[in-house]
Amino acid sequence: MTNDPHSAVATHPYVGLWVTADGQVRHQLLPNNRYIEARGTREAAYQGRYEVTGDHIEYWDDTGFTADGDFRGDVLYHGGMVLTRHAMMPGANA
Repeated sequence: MTNDPHSAVATHPYVGLWVTADGQVRHQLLPNNRYIEARGTREAAYQGRYEVTGDHIEYWDDTGFTADGDFRGDVLYHGGMVLTRHAMMPGANA
């Protein structure tokens, strides 16, 4: 699957919340092809856009930093970290 970063709605199955085992890093992949990365107590440490092609994700944060990762089932491997899919908490920002 490809995902046009200019489309209104993501066309991949990875929208949602991805979290490291210790809960310190949290990626919220939004359906509008934007993401919010939380680090520790900083709920919006990084923000930007993303694009998914197949099982590969590319990130471009709003400061110009780029990164990527790969999905394997319900696991996201990104920057030496392992994140798993988590349910969104009621009332969480989307």
